[in-house]
Amino acid sequence: MWAEGSRVNPSSSAALNVNGARGEAPSATVEESFAASAAAALDERRVDRGGRRGNHASVRVSVVVPALNEALNLRHVLANMPDTVFEVILIPGISTDDTEQVAKLMRGDVHVVHQNAHGKGNALACGFAAARGDIIVTLDADGSANPQEIPAFVGALLSGADFAKGTRYMQGGGSHDMTLLRRFGNRGLTTLANILHGTHYSDLCYGYNAFWRGCLPLLSVDADGFEVETLLNLRASKAGLRVTEVASFELARIHGRSNLRTFGDGWRVLGTILREWIPKRHRVPHPAPVRLEAGRRMSDRRQPPADGAGEGERGLERGSERREDAEHSQRA
Repeated sequence: MWAEGSRVNPSSSAALNVNGARGEAPSATVEESFAASAAAALDERRVDRGGRRGNHASVRVSVVVPALNEALNLRHVLANMPDTVFEVILIPGISTDDTEQVAKLMRGDVHVVHQNAHGKGNALACGFAAARGDIIVTLDADGSANPQEIPAFVGALLSGADFAKGTRYMQGGGSHDMTLLRRFGNRGLTTLANILHGTHYSDLCYGYNAFWRGCLPLLSVDADGFEVETLLNLRASKAGLRVTEVASFELARIHGRSNLRTFGDGWRVLGTILREWIPKRHRVPHPAPVRLEAGRRMSDRRQPPADGAGEGERGLERGSERREDAEHSQRA
């Protein structure tokens, strides 16, 4: 799989300590060289493996969980974590409750990482830098994201995707935690992003995502707040990654109040959409995302053929049988 020493790009607001050494902000030339090498490595892996990356037993999954004052909710999240998860990376931030103690009590092997700045984006960047798995999954700690859906995201990556993003607007998806205002705001921001960036996303502002760790140099996470989810989705398309949308159902927060600010974070998302926009002539070509709806997660080859195709094949078979019968009667 990807080498353990793969370069990652944590938050831009502060340098990140990795393996005890304080990093320095890389120059634009260095960043471009790492992005180019990562893109070439992705293409090489696709050719060598025919689009597939192995099976569930052969990959290590790291789940990155930002958790600010989520002690009560974390009990439910960690209790439902699949046994196949390789490691759970918890970023408690400046929590004033027992978030870190509860995590260690519920899962003794949890890897606690402390931030060097504030915000969800910085928490994810620090967690990404500490991840050791082949696949990285981002999961909220408020109980809204169901950990039991992780195998669906991993399956999408194993089937050839580079980036699997959750969506609440597909068959099998939905939300019990979406207010009417947030729904309209999300729909408007998603439409704007699709127009400006040429994407085909159905849900731009959802934090349930998964991707190969080797994609980190291409994603280059440098956002500090909740706009990090939009940043990941837009940079995945800008880098030409193969994106698959996976149906996901957002549950209601179990305890407490959300740290999301509807208007404040909405403006930050809008700013990210505008900052990440590049002219169409300079974009990297990328296909529209594949839709992986719940209940339809088998490959196409296991589905019955369409009626027209089936009738055509049966017609050819009947014609061949009639020709064979005619030749047999002539010989007789």
